[in-house]
Amino acid sequence: MNTLLLVEDDPALSSYLASALQQEGFKVTSADSRASALAVTPQPTRAIVDLGLPPAASRTTEGLMLIDALLARAPKTKIIVLTGQDEESSAFEAVRRGAFDFITKPAALSKIKASLDRAELFLNQERKLEAVGETRIQITARLSDGPKEASSAVEEQLVRGALANSNGNVAEAARQLGLAREHLYYYIKKYGIQIGRAQETQ
Repeated sequence: MNTLLLVEDDPALSSYLASALQQEGFKVTSADSRASALAVTPQPTRAIVDLGLPPAASRTTEGLMLIDALLARAPKTKIIVLTGQDEESSAFEAVRRGAFDFITKPAALSKIKASLDRAELFLNQERKLEAVGETRIQITARLSDGPKEASSAVEEQLVRGALANSNGNVAEAARQLGLAREHLYYYIKKYGIQIGRAQETQ
């Protein structure tokens, strides 16, 4: 299903985009802040995120923290940034944090739809990779941190990705990773990954 999270604090623009994208076949869930976006469950596979969100609508802080949080929960989420903030610096930071695309306001609906179509293409290809036991990982690492920190980032993303793919089922995620369940719990604790009680017993 074409699920989509739309995070925009301008009511008029949010209503317009939600209506237009629903007509394009998307099932749109709207949010107007970082908190309301993170309350959406299950998390859609694609998100359009405005960087200027309350309580700091004139800055990019909230939007960037939302990108971090969405990708921490589901690393393969395709996040399209739609913002009126300073283009160059905002785009750099959004991409550094893992955004899939960056579109400046005002943006034509056709441009937004084209970006969503590209995101779906990537999602489909990544599903094919998963079907043959492979995964696509994207990390941003500082060269000065060295290979150890980079490998930890890969390790964490693999664990989070497997848990997301298995809807939090620890036994299934451990099977995908080729780990004993007890070893997966070690990584869950190491990276502070939150899972529900029901999922722990699965």
